[in-house]
Amino acid sequence: MKRRDFFKKGTTAAVGVGVIPIIASSCISTKDMVDERANDQWYHLGSGKKGMPNRKQTVSYDVAVVGGGAAGICAAVASARNGSKTVLIQDRPVLGGNASSEMRVHLNGVNDINGKAERETGIIEELLIHNRFENEQESYPVFDHVMYDFVVREPNLTLMVNTQAVEAIMDGNKIKAAKCWQSTTETMYTIHAPIFIDCSGDGLLGASAGAEYRTGREGKAEFNESYAPDEPDGWQMGVTLIMEAKDMGRPMAYTPPSYAIKYTHEGAHPRRHFKWYKDGIWWIEIGSEGDIIADAEINRHKLMGYLHGVWDYIKNSGNFPDSENLALSWVGSLPARRESRRFMGDYIVSERDMTEHKHFHDAVAFGGWSLDEHNPGGIENIAEPPSYFHYHFKKIYEFPFRSLYSKNIENLMFAGRNVSQTHIALSSSRIMATCALMGQAVGTAATICNKNNVLPREVAKNYINALQEQLLRDDAFIPNRPANDANDLAKKASLIFASSTRSGDVKNLLNGMSRDIDGKINHWQSKGLDASVQLEWENPVEISVVELKCDTNVKRNIMMRKDSRNDELYGNHVPKEMLKSLSVQVRIQGQWKDLGRVETNRTRLIKFKFEPIKVTAVRLHLKETYGAKNIKLFEVRCYS
Repeated sequence: MKRRDFFKKGTTAAVGVGVIPIIASSCISTKDMVDERANDQWYHLGSGKKGMPNRKQTVSYDVAVVGGGAAGICAAVASARNGSKTVLIQDRPVLGGNASSEMRVHLNGVNDINGKAERETGIIEELLIHNRFENEQESYPVFDHVMYDFVVREPNLTLMVNTQAVEAIMDGNKIKAAKCWQSTTETMYTIHAPIFIDCSGDGLLGASAGAEYRTGREGKAEFNESYAPDEPDGWQMGVTLIMEAKDMGRPMAYTPPSYAIKYTHEGAHPRRHFKWYKDGIWWIEIGSEGDIIADAEINRHKLMGYLHGVWDYIKNSGNFPDSENLALSWVGSLPARRESRRFMGDYIVSERDMTEHKHFHDAVAFGGWSLDEHNPGGIENIAEPPSYFHYHFKKIYEFPFRSLYSKNIENLMFAGRNVSQTHIALSSSRIMATCALMGQAVGTAATICNKNNVLPREVAKNYINALQEQLLRDDAFIPNRPANDANDLAKKASLIFASSTRSGDVKNLLNGMSRDIDGKINHWQSKGLDASVQLEWENPVEISVVELKCDTNVKRNIMMRKDSRNDELYGNHVPKEMLKSLSVQVRIQGQWKDLGRVETNRTRLIKFKFEPIKVTAVRLHLKETYGAKNIKLFEVRCYS
């Protein structure tokens, strides 16, 4: 059966229920929820008294972020660091979403552009490097705790786990508050905030607020998309269960459980291969033609059956003699979802925006993963390939801010797979590190909203330059958008020079581009270690902040992989190019003064802060890397 025939006719095997009204069936109401405790018969033996537990709390924040995956983590951290009292609400006991130990999906981004990465920087890179320091053993449960540490160490950020935002309380076209149920404490929280950010993927808060959204696939005609189906339909890419196996050093028998679904590979497409099956098989997935959220438990049960059916085939078919000593060491129970709601913003990103590399004046993020549309029939349509890699990008594309806020709910933004885009565009931008860039953008935008008493649409109209400049300062990268911060005193230096130069030009440190890209060199590199860079001003300037961006080799991926690859494209350790030790001096009335020193730097963006002081020069002493023979920088900034 041809792919389009399969989707046109549908299949009773792939869809257990008919198409049902999405909004009516997917948004629960708390009207029937028990949040009153008048009948609670609590007798406390310690006090000898009867009473009722307090199971209601009302709290207020500047920004409320819903969803603790990569997008939500970056949104919350960006918001908190830029001055907003922020809460991050996560419905699971762990952070990370699909990258957590519950699902164990690789935290991919722009992994491969012409044989090289074009890795994301900013908050998501900081998190991944933090994991390289704290989790050398590459354990997914430890990664959960690394992400937890990354969030709770922020002084302006409150984390609420095991908590789901179940309903928006509205004031006209604004979300006034969110009702949130914390299952572990049996507490209903009412969380007030002027700005809400939905990074939950499925977007229950946004849907309950009445934000416009769509599901399914656009037809070719609506956006002139060459890879879209001829006519629109309801299909959404599937959810996947992952497994892992361990070599036990002796033959291991396997008996499938009662719910296993028999699997044979007969008639399967050649791309449904079993390479690296010890680390999981991503095409054990099921999509939906109707309400993929309502189908979640049906699909979870079926996926568990298919997973064990596939493992039974591997172990007992005789086709995989190398599996004799293997046993399942971990089996997922929570499917990883690729697609459900897509909220509508002031702009809908489509296929051609990406493939034709449209330039957006309000670009705040970038992507470059292939247009990777998974067969929504999933494992129930094995004659087709598991994914259609429609288009492989040769350079990165831009993503606009206007697709990251709601067109009809005034104080709602979103980041991740639920943003304003078509199904085909989603097939690329759904990748977690790309979603993380969106998260940093909306978290930063939220603080601009609060500081200026404006809403997201006004940020898009009147504050987009401020948003872009802050993102660039915080080490995000925006294609075709050099930084040009008027407050950066380094740009006003009369002279900049270095102790040695192996490649690039020390003046590149002031050109606003924080990576080498599109064949252009934007770095300065020393000859050997123990180098220095110096800035001079003709007249004294008052500074209190010095910032620099060092090299972490963004052409090589650093996310954790189950196969722990270490080659030209993937690294399984701290980037050797990163600066390890450095110090800063300033010249005051002709005398040099030490102002700061770092011995074990752990970030690409390095900041020195001190009391304001008038200087005529700044000198950076760059001592040591984590293994590279030379030192490379991309930017130096100074602020009052």
